[in-house]
Amino acid sequence: MTRGGPGTREVVVRDLLWQNIVLEPAAARVVDTPAFQRLRYVHQLGHAFLVYPGATHSRFEHVLGAYGLATRALSGLKDRGALQGLGDHDTLFIRLGALLHDIGHYPFSHALVESGFTSHEEIGEQLLADGALAEALRAAGFQDPAREFGALIRGASDHPLAGLISGSIDLDKIDYLKRDATMCGVPYGEVDVDRLLACLTVVDVDGRRRVGIVEKGVAALESLLFAKYQMYRNVYWHHAVRSATAMFKRLVHEAVVDRVLDPATLVEATDDWLMHDLLEHDRTGLAAALRNRRLYKRALEILPSELPVALPDWVRDASRLVKAEDSLARAVGLGPAELLLDFPWKDAMLGLDLPIVRTDGTVDRLTQEGWRGRLDLPPIAGTLAESACRFRVFVRRPAEVSLDALVGVLTA
Repeated sequence: MTRGGPGTREVVVRDLLWQNIVLEPAAARVVDTPAFQRLRYVHQLGHAFLVYPGATHSRFEHVLGAYGLATRALSGLKDRGALQGLGDHDTLFIRLGALLHDIGHYPFSHALVESGFTSHEEIGEQLLADGALAEALRAAGFQDPAREFGALIRGASDHPLAGLISGSIDLDKIDYLKRDATMCGVPYGEVDVDRLLACLTVVDVDGRRRVGIVEKGVAALESLLFAKYQMYRNVYWHHAVRSATAMFKRLVHEAVVDRVLDPATLVEATDDWLMHDLLEHDRTGLAAALRNRRLYKRALEILPSELPVALPDWVRDASRLVKAEDSLARAVGLGPAELLLDFPWKDAMLGLDLPIVRTDGTVDRLTQEGWRGRLDLPPIAGTLAESACRFRVFVRRPAEVSLDALVGVLTA
C-alpha cells in the first residue's frame, strides 16, 4: 500500500514478524533501486533451506525488518528524551543504515566471505558510491553516502547511534534471530524484543555518546546472547547446513580456478543466477549434488579443543584448505573434491562492549572482561561459542578418516 504523491510517497509493507512497516519517502526511493531489489533473490540463510524447508526468506525481508525495528527504537529513545542534540538527519541516517547494512551481501549468505572474497561491507561501500542507490541517498541529504554509510555498516562510525546498526545489541541481530527461528520452525530465537527496545538509552562514555542499556534490561540482553548461541549451534552450524556450505565453497573455488566464474560478477549475482551458471560449467559434480540435495556425509567430527594439535591459521585460507582436502582424500582413497574440511568461525560471536546504566544513575561498561560482582556473561559467552563449533570432515563416498590422518594433514 502506498500513501502520498511523487517525492512524498510512503509505502506500507506487511511483514510476518513486525506487521506494518512504514517506509518513509527516502527509504522507499532506496528500496526501489536495482541494487536493493537484488536482495529479494539472495537467501538470508544460504543453504539452510536444504535442512529447514521454510528457510527460504531473503535478505530483502530481513533488512526491511531491521528498518522497522530502527523506527521503533528511535521513536522510543525520542520519547524517553535520549536523543537530545540529535536531529531528523541523524535519525534518518540510522533508519537508512538499518536498511542498507546488508546491501553488499553475496549470493548464499556468508559462504563466499568464508572463502576469502571481499567482505560484504566493502562490497556495500562500492555499491553506495555511484548509481541509482547513491543518487537516492544524495537526494535524501547525504553527499558522500559511500563514506558515511560505509563506516556505519563496517562498525567504524563514531555517530552516537551507530550501536543500533553495529554493536552488542544492534537491530540486525534482533531481526535475524527472530526471523530465522520463525522461518526455520525452531524455538531457539526467542528474544525479549519489547523489553530490549524499551531499555535502550544513549549515554556518555569517556566523552563520547553511545548506545547503551539500563540495568533492568540485562535479562533481555541475556535472551539475545543465548538465542544467538542456540541458533548457531542448532541452525547456522548444523552439520548438514555446513556440509552444503562446504560443498558450495569448493564448487565456487573450482569455478574461479577454471576461469568460468569471474569474482567481479558476484557483486550483482543472485542465488539462482549463480547456481544456473555453476551448473552449466561444473566439472566436479558438486553443483548437481547441491541442486538435488545429495549432501556429503560426516566422516569425522570433533571439537577443536579435543584435537591433539592446535588448528593452523590456514584453515581460513580457501586455497590452502583445498590442498589439505585433496591430500587427505588421497590418503583415504578418495578423489579430488570428494573430501571437504569444514571449520565454521565467527570473530567475537558473542562479543560484548556495552554501557550499562545502573539503577543509581552511574554508568558501568560490560565488556569481554565482565562486569565485576554483577554479571559474568563474557566467560559464559566464550564457553557457549566454543561449544557451538565443530571441526568436520565431509565425504562424498563412504571412507574411514582417522584422527591420526587428519592430524597429519593439519601439521604437514
